Amino acid sequence: MDDSDLFAAAHRQPTTRRPLLGLTILVIEDSRYACEAMRLLCLRSGARIRRADCLKSARRHLQVYRPSVLIVDLGLPDGSGVDLIEETVTASPRVSVVLGTSGDDTGHDAALAAGADGFLAKPVTSLAVFQQAILTRLPADRQPMGAVDLPDEVIHPDLLAFQDDMAHVADVLNVSQEDKMLNYVAQFLGGVARSVGDSSLAEAATGLAQALSTGRPVTSEAARIAGLVQERLNQKLAI
Repeated sequence: MDDSDLFAAAHRQPTTRRPLLGLTILVIEDSRYACEAMRLLCLRSGARIRRADCLKSARRHLQVYRPSVLIVDLGLPDGSGVDLIEETVTASPRVSVVLGTSGDDTGHDAALAAGADGFLAKPVTSLAVFQQAILTRLPADRQPMGAVDLPDEVIHPDLLAFQDDMAHVADVLNVSQEDKMLNYVAQFLGGVARSVGDSSLAEAATGLAQALSTGRPVTSEAARIAGLVQERLNQKLAI
């Protein structure tokens, strides 16, 4: 089933104010904070959002329907989003727009090399950047009628979603501190920390990643991460 066909009726056609109306966007993202940002961006743009938090869940979605747009985080708990991009761009019928996303500076080249149509660097908070990344790659028959005045608006996700991400990291660290999981924690926390502007957490994530890449002992770095995460959980942010 082509999910975009579900919204082909005239009253679901895109408009200049809601240029993504009629589109279904499948977001593959394990961060609750990043996904909340995507939800707000889709809401402001008129698009319907569906979410998967890992490769396994994403593949289940894609077996049932074909979204209009696929946005894939490159660092996922059960593998690399690059693999999913490669699978999707070679499938028939192809998803109209496939975008990679990451907080890692190397993500852009990796996503495009895998065949993605474009890349969104985290944090993704600009409504204009989000809409333009999709609109410029849509087929002509899915474009809104008339000129689109891209809004100069920045969205602000609920910080309770950040708390959910901290709880997720704490759970991962409690289950395993093997190198594979610590690599995942480092990339996950790095993206989340940069998105919320948490420099201390971002520096700790970078330190852990560097220790892992050079083969140095990671006990102190992992302990620092665990302590910072627990501090943020204890803050119990009131929004």
